[in-house]
Amino acid sequence: MHLLRKQNPLHLLITAAILALMFLLPVVIRSSTLILIFTLIIWSAYLTSCWNFVGGFAGVLPLGHSAFVGIGAYTSTVLFQTWGLSPWWGMLAGGVLAALVGVIIGIPTLKMRGAYFALATIAIGEGLRVLVENVKQVGPFNINGPSGLLIQLSKSSFAHFQFVSKVPYYYIILVMLLLVLLLTYLMMNSKIGYYLAAGGEEPEAAQALGIKVSRYKLIAMAISCFLTALGGTFYAQMMLYFYPKSIFGLDLSYEIAFIALIGGRGSILGPVLGAMLLKPVSELTRIYLGDTLPGMHLVIFGLVLIVVMRYQPKGLIVPARRLFDRLFNKPGEPEDKGPKTAIAASEAD
Repeated sequence: MHLLRKQNPLHLLITAAILALMFLLPVVIRSSTLILIFTLIIWSAYLTSCWNFVGGFAGVLPLGHSAFVGIGAYTSTVLFQTWGLSPWWGMLAGGVLAALVGVIIGIPTLKMRGAYFALATIAIGEGLRVLVENVKQVGPFNINGPSGLLIQLSKSSFAHFQFVSKVPYYYIILVMLLLVLLLTYLMMNSKIGYYLAAGGEEPEAAQALGIKVSRYKLIAMAISCFLTALGGTFYAQMMLYFYPKSIFGLDLSYEIAFIALIGGRGSILGPVLGAMLLKPVSELTRIYLGDTLPGMHLVIFGLVLIVVMRYQPKGLIVPARRLFDRLFNKPGEPEDKGPKTAIAASEAD
């Protein structure tokens, strides 16, 4: 994906057309239910793109990222309910708190490898969920234990981050996704991105070159947690009600990781592709099988993951990119053979 720097005008034209269609979608679709589903698809793509900073570029596998979604949702909500602070300011406060928690968690855990890091993040995420479920009051803040929090619809306006229609939420999360994709692109094509990729692929070789792998992984963790918490605030304001299991639960953490792995972790558009393919399956499964077979969507995700890892271990973004090149490359133009290794790329710069 580093070859995105060499995009030709046709690629840019197609990208612009896709973005135009996404912005025009609410004009064409009048159903509030369909708008909500598309909003949730974009929200999943946003969360997975945030996860990608540490789970894709840093070469680790965090499985407790719902903890940071929950921190964002609870922080902005309790600040609004207790002191009347605007959810926009609460969103930033939640992001900063999540980044601090992420750094504190990352200092000991990012030194672990493989399953040990994944298990550590699961334990921390579940620990936070159990803590929130069993505590009703923290100082002046009412977090209401297992009952969750209900946000009263006070005034429909941008300043209050509350709207009667779902259309404004669609545009807000779409802009958030585009901004995080832009940040992903900038990071991938910066020295920090090369150092992260090098530390993830070949940590010993990276350290031998003088790259401070732990420092750059912590930077990625802080960025990822900050942005993920913003998505938590967005979800809280859109749904107006949430409880610990819905926002802190492992289901959400697993879903984010599955989407990234199936779509293509460590790439810009892999999380978006994964969300577009898997989130509709998730929502339809919850609608039609949620009462009889709860969690069935994770079983489906797992089966899809097994097939993808067997035949496309780098994710579905690889055959999608190959198909795109075959359709739109000019005659005689060589196909994209993929990026150089991170070590070679950093040395070339």
